[in-house]
Amino acid sequence: MALNKFSKTVTQNPSQPASQAMLYATGFKDEDMKKAQIAIGSTGYDGNPCNMHLNGIAQEIKKHVNETGQIGLTFGTIGVSDGISMGTPGMKYSLASRDIIADSMETVVNGMSYDALIGVVGCDKNMPGAIIAMLRLNRPSIMVYGGSVASGKYKGKKLNIVSAFEALGQKLAGEIDEAEYKEIIKKSIPGAGACGGMYTANTMASSIECMGMALPYNSSIPAVDSGKSSETERTAHAIKNLLELDLKPKDIVTKKSIENAITLVNALGGSTNAVLHYLAIAYAADIDFTLEDFQRISDRTPLIGDLKPSGKYLMEDVHGIGGTPKIMKYLLEKGFLHGDCMTVTGKTLAENLKDVEAMEFEDQDLLYTVDKALKSSGNLQILKGNLAEDGAVAKISGKEGLKFEGKAVVYDSEPEANEGISNGEVEKGNVVVIRYVGPKGGPGMPEMLKPTSMIMGAGLGKSVALITDGRFSGGTHGFVVGHVTPEAQVGGAIALIKTGDIITIDAINNSINLNIADEEMEKRRAEWQAPPLKFKKGILFKYARSVASASEGCVTDKY
Repeated sequence: MALNKFSKTVTQNPSQPASQAMLYATGFKDEDMKKAQIAIGSTGYDGNPCNMHLNGIAQEIKKHVNETGQIGLTFGTIGVSDGISMGTPGMKYSLASRDIIADSMETVVNGMSYDALIGVVGCDKNMPGAIIAMLRLNRPSIMVYGGSVASGKYKGKKLNIVSAFEALGQKLAGEIDEAEYKEIIKKSIPGAGACGGMYTANTMASSIECMGMALPYNSSIPAVDSGKSSETERTAHAIKNLLELDLKPKDIVTKKSIENAITLVNALGGSTNAVLHYLAIAYAADIDFTLEDFQRISDRTPLIGDLKPSGKYLMEDVHGIGGTPKIMKYLLEKGFLHGDCMTVTGKTLAENLKDVEAMEFEDQDLLYTVDKALKSSGNLQILKGNLAEDGAVAKISGKEGLKFEGKAVVYDSEPEANEGISNGEVEKGNVVVIRYVGPKGGPGMPEMLKPTSMIMGAGLGKSVALITDGRFSGGTHGFVVGHVTPEAQVGGAIALIKTGDIITIDAINNSINLNIADEEMEKRRAEWQAPPLKFKKGILFKYARSVASASEGCVTDKY
């Protein structure tokens, strides 16, 4: 096949003189008009450590792409820092940014008739946004993750982004003073790279590698490691190989490869956000994948990675024991992965892992053997009941317990909840309810890391549960249930809870219920009125009007 299958409509079509003239103006030479045009889309921007180095990576990839006889053409798209926006009105824009990234990458690559796409990404929503775009475009594509940040250090203790949030709870509880609080804040994030635990960025990066859309070791090589530089050259050769093979994202992303991704998420104790993002990825790939599939995979996948937020280790430590491929090889050997799935190397997953050294268990305690698993099933649990008829997502590591029953303390916004927790309104045995923060009600389904971190920092992590129609950061831990669907904004049962009601969360039977009579529930439902949307124009108004429910992945191109 011609390498410039799409771009030749511009470069070799005599009826497109203006298009050719514009390409000459960018520096194209005659011989360049016959070369494949490779879009290199970066979510790099200065204001976020996760993303501030990505434009440099994109430029390195461009250099190597050009050296391989292709034409690299960089472009930029947007990003929102979850860490910076967390607990502020800016967090409403975080999930929406995923779909803006997807829309913008699709627009540039299709609008410019590029032959292939390399997505250079960093923060949480960047990765699913890029993958969704690649699937819509369905032309040869590779995702390149910018890598995780090195750990911070204070008083001999490793720090990460969650340390900063939990320090606030410790300060409010009187465990540390203002000076120590400031030192933790200053030293939590030492430089470039995404948040270091098995939070959303590393959850998505490692699982996308397992799904086959990133090169081996991409997810576990740290941002400041020399391996990142050599990876840029590997990427240039890999995209040329994909073009020559005409191997496209929908050849790689299948139901089996998504199952591989979700298996790795559960094995490593990954973020609940993976549920939202893989529902959206499956939708973009025209694959039937539902909440029931997540539960099925979780039921058969043991939790074997002792990674933050509920465990001890960071992604830099995964790199230290041999990287993500070593973990994948162990899961493959134990029968948890489909080895016949195709990947962006042009080889199957099993072929990629064939020469990877086997995991050693004697000299490390980050990864456990299956027979000594931290939990016999995965940490992602799908709950249903009269409080979540369409489903909710719990993150249960086993350390929090498997059942919780308590009195509800109800808040209609995150700021109200933060103030209530600070003022001592939440006591042991309570179930904190934060509602009207769903996809439509938020809008944007903001993450609740600040209230959960305050609860943990105040020493209530094992004695208080929290439920919400919003999301949780990948850094959240504790007895938490999010993505409650239907959400409060559309009249879901979470809108009907009153402070003092008894709520039962059961991760053994996968249920979540409000313990009131059916007659009382119907009475409250009849009295409920939908509040107006919080925005009347702009992106968040459009988002609230178009976004699907959390149980459908919060996609914006379905209705």
